[in-house]
Amino acid sequence: MYQKSKIVDFNKELPKSLQKEIEFLKSFFKNYSNRVYLVGGAVRDILRKRFFNEDIKIVDIDLEVFGVNEKTFENLMKKLGAKGVGKSFFVYKYRENIDISLPRVESKVGVGHRAFRVKIAKDEKEAARRRDFKMNALMLNIFNSNLLDFFGGVDDIKNKKISIIDEEKFKEDSLRVLRAIQFSARFGYKIEKNSAKIMQKISLDDLSSQRVFWEFEKMFKAKFLHFGLYYLLNLKVFEKIFNLKGSRRFFLKSALELARNRKNFEKDIYKFYFLYIVRKNIHKKILYFLDILKAPNEYYKMFKKQKLLPKNRSDRFLVALSLTYPLKLWLGNYKRDVKKRAKKFDIWDKKFDGGVKPKDILKEGFFGKELGIEIKKRRLEIIRKNYKGIE
Repeated sequence: MYQKSKIVDFNKELPKSLQKEIEFLKSFFKNYSNRVYLVGGAVRDILRKRFFNEDIKIVDIDLEVFGVNEKTFENLMKKLGAKGVGKSFFVYKYRENIDISLPRVESKVGVGHRAFRVKIAKDEKEAARRRDFKMNALMLNIFNSNLLDFFGGVDDIKNKKISIIDEEKFKEDSLRVLRAIQFSARFGYKIEKNSAKIMQKISLDDLSSQRVFWEFEKMFKAKFLHFGLYYLLNLKVFEKIFNLKGSRRFFLKSALELARNRKNFEKDIYKFYFLYIVRKNIHKKILYFLDILKAPNEYYKMFKKQKLLPKNRSDRFLVALSLTYPLKLWLGNYKRDVKKRAKKFDIWDKKFDGGVKPKDILKEGFFGKELGIEIKKRRLEIIRKNYKGIE
């Protein structure tokens, strides 16, 4: 399917800083080509904003320049002061958030994400075909606002659907399976059934832990975490990456917990809740997941002292936990009663000290390790006497 339509004043959907850059680049390229396109995620997100009035901030943009040869393009990039960041792929960085490239066609020639043969694409449709999903294959001419849609990307966005353009091209990069999952989790889009069947059969063995983690972390930060969990299981990624099969009961319990409580997740630690809830419900130690993902140190540090969410959260449990950290840093704080009670006991933003001050214990002759043990002992005694627990 091919659609050519016009979006009026698309530029207004971009931040003012990017609007100015687009206007400058139109002036810069006008004597060389009138086929310069905004491509990829920015076009998709402009349409998402238009169709659903979503509050989407477009920060990064990609431009493809048609109608100039490689040598002319290289000279133009030098004039702009753009730096080659993927010169073998004809990609240059003009600003921190603006990439400019020639249109290209990629063919798999080996193992790994760098094993591609690249050549210049002859026309817009050929260039768009290399994209992963139809919603990401849209092209918007910066000169006349014509929108090119060769594969039905507009309809996919309207229908909140993710579908593959070309099965053989898609299978050349297995990372695209993980991209489908994180897009679903971010946007709340369903993966089209035939596309899902194709993804289920794709091996992920060629992916490095680093690339896997990058896509997982995008999912961890997403709004529709239950969508992410559903497709981790449905596309067999949970099994392929973690060698685990989540039961229907596990999925329903976890998905419900993620969906119902997301609004209570603390912004500063949002990306940790997904793993906290999943590992709790599948009864696996968190190190099992972190080691497989080769997660950064901040994940190990965050989970090191995390306590699982008990069914019965007594006052004594909550206050004792706050000896370790304020409860706003506990990943079990998404239950509605926790924040209310933590604020009541003044342990939401700070740790509990019970009025036991280190300087007073020092005067009694305690030092070093013994000092810490004695302080904790006295604070626990205060908690035992003053807060209700489960006897």
